[in-house]
Amino acid sequence: MPIVFAIATDPVQLGLVASLNRPGGNLTGVVTLNVELAPKRLELLHELFPTATSFALLVNPTNPALAEPVSQHVQAAARTLGVKLHFLHASSEPDLDAVLTTATRLQAVGLVVGPDPFFNSRIEQLAASTVRHGLPTVYQWREFAAGGGLLSYGSSISDVYRQSGIYTGRILKGEKPADLPVEQTTKVELFINLKTAKALGLTMPTALLVRADKVIE
Repeated sequence: MPIVFAIATDPVQLGLVASLNRPGGNLTGVVTLNVELAPKRLELLHELFPTATSFALLVNPTNPALAEPVSQHVQAAARTLGVKLHFLHASSEPDLDAVLTTATRLQAVGLVVGPDPFFNSRIEQLAASTVRHGLPTVYQWREFAAGGGLLSYGSSISDVYRQSGIYTGRILKGEKPADLPVEQTTKVELFINLKTAKALGLTMPTALLVRADKVIE
C-alpha cells in the first residue's frame, strides 16, 4: 500500500526511504524544517529576554525520534547563548499543566515546545495554558500564535498538507512513491501575538516585530 508521510525528522535516518531523491519503496512525502529550527526558537526567546539565564524545553519522551534530536540541538544552542536549559516531559493531558507549573517553579523565563503530534493536537489548549501560567512560549506552527500563544516560528502546516495531498493525487493517478522525491519545505514564517504579549506584560522589540510575517493585534 502506498504511503505519503508528513514528518519533521529525517526519513532516511528513520529507514523510511533509501534517499530523498529516490525513495525506492512504497513511501514518500514531505519533511518540515521544524527539528532544525528548534534552536532558532530558543534564540528568539533569548532575543526577547537578553538578560535571562534560564529557559525550558518541552518534549514528548515517548517519541524519541523527535525528542532526542530536538533536545540535542536546543541544548547546543543554549550552551552557545550561555543559558541554562531545563528539560520538561509531557505525553498525556495531565502532564501539560504539571510541566508548566514545574517551568514556573524552576524560574524558566521562556519555553520552547518541541515538535510532536501530541502537542500538535492540543495547540489551543497549550497556548491557553502557557498564558495562564504567565510563561512566554514559542512553538512551530502559526496556529499556536493564532490560538493565543506568544510566538510561532516554523514551516506552514497548510503548505505541508497541501504538498502531501498533491503527492497523494499523483499516486492515485498511477505514479509510484519510489519515483516521487521526498519534498523538503523551505518556507519559514514568524507569527507574533501582540494581544498575548500585552497579557504577559511584555513589550516586543521592534527588531523582532519587523521580521514577523504576521503580527496578531
